Amino acid sequence: MIIPSARRAAPALAILAALGGCLVALHYHRLGLTLSHYDARGHLVVARRIFDSLTPGWQQIGAVWLPLPHLLNAIPVQIDLFYRTGLSAVAISIASFALACASIFWIVAAVTGSREAGAAGTLVFALNPNVLYLQATPMTELLLIGLTLIAVALLMAWCKTGDSWPSDALVGWVFVLACMTRYEAWPVMGSAFVAAAWALWRRGLPFAAVVMRIARVAIYPAIAIAAFFIFSRIVVGAWFANDFFVPENPAQGHPYQSIAEIVWGVRALSGLGLLIVAGIGAAALVVLGLAARPEAIALMPLALITTAAVPWTAFIDGHPYRIRYMVPLIAAEAVCAGAAAGLWKRGRLAGALMLAALVAYELRPLDATAPMVTEAQWDLPNVAAREQVSRCLVDQYHGESVMVSMGSLGHYMQDLSRHGFRLRDFLHEGNGDVWLNALEDPRPFAGWMLIEEKAEGGDMLAKRARENPAFLTGFSRVCEAAGLALYRRSPPAGHEDANRR
Repeated sequence: MIIPSARRAAPALAILAALGGCLVALHYHRLGLTLSHYDARGHLVVARRIFDSLTPGWQQIGAVWLPLPHLLNAIPVQIDLFYRTGLSAVAISIASFALACASIFWIVAAVTGSREAGAAGTLVFALNPNVLYLQATPMTELLLIGLTLIAVALLMAWCKTGDSWPSDALVGWVFVLACMTRYEAWPVMGSAFVAAAWALWRRGLPFAAVVMRIARVAIYPAIAIAAFFIFSRIVVGAWFANDFFVPENPAQGHPYQSIAEIVWGVRALSGLGLLIVAGIGAAALVVLGLAARPEAIALMPLALITTAAVPWTAFIDGHPYRIRYMVPLIAAEAVCAGAAAGLWKRGRLAGALMLAALVAYELRPLDATAPMVTEAQWDLPNVAAREQVSRCLVDQYHGESVMVSMGSLGHYMQDLSRHGFRLRDFLHEGNGDVWLNALEDPRPFAGWMLIEEKAEGGDMLAKRARENPAFLTGFSRVCEAAGLALYRRSPPAGHEDANRR
């Protein structure tokens, strides 16, 4: 059942979570870890380049990452303060964290009828150090989690109440926002609609009526996803960009090993005890949703588990293992653990207290050794080492275009903003025909070239140089550090550098 008092308590919980999130963000800012993850800086670059580029425009939104996070941040990051610090993107993450906490409370209370269980389930998510770190960064996981949770909560209310709130359009548009944030929302959307159809059918609606009613909501994200495919085809020449990594996962081609990697990741992120309790809660939701007609909506929160479909298929394809791909499953864990605490009606308070005690035992909210915090610092040694390349470029730079693969060095491009570089100073993949022509002969287009030569076998420019020995003709190697090499175009004898301005 939907508890009106729980719905009213959710906004207050969101405010409390936002205040706590701000304090945690300040903590990680003081530690210098806000932008330590290379993708944190990469997201800022994609948002900034929509307007700050050699070829500005809608094509700069990109088609590998989904567009919503970058559209939300596109205007703020044109301000150098927000671009260099990531402050505006961090604010989006904190707001998403608050939305996620309120939604978990609402979902658990709706399924169990217990606000205490809702609060305990929320603690599983809100005190997880990996979640707390990510909500203090410009990463997109928290926006995904917040939007998928509120989408599922609204869909549950939509199925249960049958009145004018929430409307078809509201539920549909929230799913659109989630599906335009990260790919993990796509299987959540599909499985949530299947569970919603089951709940409506169990309420006695004819099958045809169920299909028509679900279609009124599903049409919104369906159109959005179709539009994204068309956009991808126009921008990158493929309906779906999936060749942006070098296969190196031992689970490649092994579905069961991929599942084992995901389970290991969730356990590492939260602890064995919470994982077991969440498994019990998930099983209870399945039984309740299948056996009890009035409680058929209990299946809907389980749609959150399907965020695992994306890393599962990625690992099978050989995608490198990243612990952050399992962080969205912490939201599902929180909901299922809260359900385990509250479904036993006679022991709801005791169950909530035991879950809270388990949270206190297994989680250390500001754990400096948490897997996500550790993973985010992988690139820090390179940041310090590459500063000598930055100094080398700055000391000799006179306004020439710098050719660089954004797919490999987008984070380094953001680092160079501290030295006054704008994105329009770089020639990269987002510059369309100019980039393609430069790949054939870079000399007419670039005065400098930055090449990642080691990570994942080297970037696109490194591979081009290996395949075509003439590619770097006319360029001389100036300096290098941490696998990053800087090349400068040699001007023709007796002539000024043609690119100097």
